[in-house]
Amino acid sequence: MKKSSHIDGHRPSRRDFLKRTTAAVLGGGIASRLGTIPGAYAAGSDMIRVGLIGCGERGTGAATNVLGAAAGVKLVAMGDVFKDHLDTSLDVLKKSEVAGNVDVPEDRRFVGFDAYEKVLALDDVNYVILATPPGFRPPFLKAAVAAGKNIFAEKPVAVDGPGIRTVLAAYEEAKSKGIAVGVGTQRRHQTGYLETMKRIHDGAIGEITAARCYWNQGPIWVHPKQPGWSDMEWQLRNWYYFTWLCGDHIVEQHVHNLDAINWALGAHPASAVGLGGRQVRTDPVYGNIYDHFSIDYEYPDGVHVASYCRQIPGCKNNVSEALSGTKGFCQVNKYTITGEKSWKMTEKDNLPYVQEHTDLILAIRAGQPYNELKNIAESTLNAILGRMAAYTGQEITWEQALNSEESLMPSKLEWGDLAVAPVAMPGQTKLA
Repeated sequence: MKKSSHIDGHRPSRRDFLKRTTAAVLGGGIASRLGTIPGAYAAGSDMIRVGLIGCGERGTGAATNVLGAAAGVKLVAMGDVFKDHLDTSLDVLKKSEVAGNVDVPEDRRFVGFDAYEKVLALDDVNYVILATPPGFRPPFLKAAVAAGKNIFAEKPVAVDGPGIRTVLAAYEEAKSKGIAVGVGTQRRHQTGYLETMKRIHDGAIGEITAARCYWNQGPIWVHPKQPGWSDMEWQLRNWYYFTWLCGDHIVEQHVHNLDAINWALGAHPASAVGLGGRQVRTDPVYGNIYDHFSIDYEYPDGVHVASYCRQIPGCKNNVSEALSGTKGFCQVNKYTITGEKSWKMTEKDNLPYVQEHTDLILAIRAGQPYNELKNIAESTLNAILGRMAAYTGQEITWEQALNSEESLMPSKLEWGDLAVAPVAMPGQTKLA
């Protein structure tokens, strides 16, 4: 089979690596919960002053989460390309249970394509949330690291190979500067997943021989083009339906499941073949993305992972990850192991959307190294690889996806006309 390696070309013993990293994450999660105990917070210079970049529903949710994640956290700046998004977000936050931690005066509210630059230029902002559509994530990460800000970035972190390479460079620069970076892979901060992965990495099901993961659900929101909207405005307000903005739903959504698989295996795939299409969402209102994918990923040691994601109404839904091993089986999302070392978690789960911010803030205040960017870069490229295999109908290798010159972002970001790229056709769409 094709051998795989981490992006940096180095791989330690998989079992030893997994034991160390899972133990470290579990330890960090326990320590971070201690950080929420009254008296564990040192006031003054430890104040976390948050700038929110991207004020849609997820950005508003992330702001709510961070303001409830620890003491001494304030939202002090906001930026979005649309004024109505910013105004709505601010109104929601001011009426929420974290309203007392919201202090965003008019002169710290920025609108337009350059809003992110204005938030990053504020000297007293020391924690930025990047929650714009994923296509913007690479340049915004690069700019945030250059500005010296601690970062929480939503997933995924890119939509194409050039974007991934930008993110990897940002990862290295952030590491060298001691900048803390967290990402929105909340499963890695969820008690049930952490406890389950610890057992997997300790050998509870033996060596993993195969895996499968799903994100199959019904349709999502869509906003038909309104009079007065330019092409750019229409696409931005419907960002989920355009590959340059979301990467297709295998990248934007299914990345969560793929990240869990990479986490379990301690590896990324060497190659992928797959299929997908646009069977139900055929109207131009749905942009140029697919409504279903089925990908066969090949990992090291001959391990194959079956990946399925779908957004079609009236079908059986399933959001899950499962692992088969030489000594048992694990239904990861149900925190259940059957076999020689059967186990099921009975403890109450935590709130991972809050915990991921708590863990990041604790690391910042303790001056501890904290950078999740490389893991999510690999998981994002995993999803991009699957999309490329389905779009072209060809077997695509990890190296081809990483080194691809296909850049999906428009050459100019400005209001006005913007043609929609053709829907990919397997057998005709070529690898760039």
